[in-house]
Amino acid sequence: MSTHNTANSFGTVTRSLHWLTALLILTAIPLGIIANDMAYDTSAALAQKAQLFSYHKTIGIAAFGVAALRILWAITQTHPAPLHPERRAETILAAIIHWLLYISMLAVPLSGWVHHAATAGFAPILWPLGQDLPLIPKSESLATLGANLHWVFTKLLIASILLHIAGALKHHIIDKDATLRRMITGTHAPTKPVQAKPHALPLIAALMVYAIGASFAVTLAQPETATAQSTPASTTTGNWQVHSGTLALTVQQLGSNVTGQFANWQVDITFDDTAPENAKGRVIATINTTSLTLGSVSDQAKGPDFLNTTAYATATFAANISGPKTDGGSDYTATGRLTLMGIEMPLTLPFTLAINGDIAAMQGQTTIDRRDFGIGPNYPDEASVGFAATITVDLIATRTN
Repeated sequence: MSTHNTANSFGTVTRSLHWLTALLILTAIPLGIIANDMAYDTSAALAQKAQLFSYHKTIGIAAFGVAALRILWAITQTHPAPLHPERRAETILAAIIHWLLYISMLAVPLSGWVHHAATAGFAPILWPLGQDLPLIPKSESLATLGANLHWVFTKLLIASILLHIAGALKHHIIDKDATLRRMITGTHAPTKPVQAKPHALPLIAALMVYAIGASFAVTLAQPETATAQSTPASTTTGNWQVHSGTLALTVQQLGSNVTGQFANWQVDITFDDTAPENAKGRVIATINTTSLTLGSVSDQAKGPDFLNTTAYATATFAANISGPKTDGGSDYTATGRLTLMGIEMPLTLPFTLAINGDIAAMQGQTTIDRRDFGIGPNYPDEASVGFAATITVDLIATRTN
């Protein structure tokens, strides 16, 4: 039995790659569907959901590699001629479906891989080569686009598979020809003397379908992209105006750090750098918790098990500012109360401050325990979600008077 294709049969390499690709794809798809539909209302459920997603991603990457190898092999091989070349419409339709399959076998796992690489934390790929992709930065908007492309392309893949199977069964049951047996057993099936000339229409049609699908995915991603940028609101009181900065949140999920940020927040600052050490001023920060983006777990973080932003859309931090302890120092402290999820707790935020004329640059970081605020009660240990959450503030303000 030949390893190479002939004009009338498929070789063993082509058939092996075909069925291996089919096995990987038909395993990855149901794993993804099941994992996506699973609840994650407990620590054990979240761990199981993440594990299934890890299997899905790992098998998907394997399918991408095998599909790429299959396509490269196909380029070097003779493609057996269709058994009914006189059926022009049917032959062209079959070619379109084949091109859709080839594009899908690369586009589906690649778009999922982009989504995985652009976000952080949840469900790692089970291999030793890292979780990132070259030229793909950590980006909420890019992750959203990758997720939408993956969703649309998966539907095109499933449709192509179903049409491909329907065509194969039609040849086997209705036409009773050797089309399916060629791929299963390598049957040698002589073709009729009428040969169809190569036609560019199938490839063009398949590319057009994917272009339409990609355009639809981009449209879906636009609302998410519009809210991805962190923008502090204007100061309403005080003598300092915040005009740029970030308010970031880092949590640990399944042993990995996941970092995101709040897009909408406001800071009122009253500060006098010439005042005594213990009476430098006061700060009141108001945070819109619904504006949080946190990688692939944004919806989960804002859901009822965690921040419950539907019921508690705002968090506040009110504190007095003191420091520095030495002349010319840059180490300050904001000591006050954080109100989150309707619970008020003491919080100290150490920060550094550099003042140049009327411009001040501030950087600070502190840690809270989610249990103090009743966050994640169904996750009583740190195996799934860590207890500590790190809050990082970085802002630039201008003196107004």
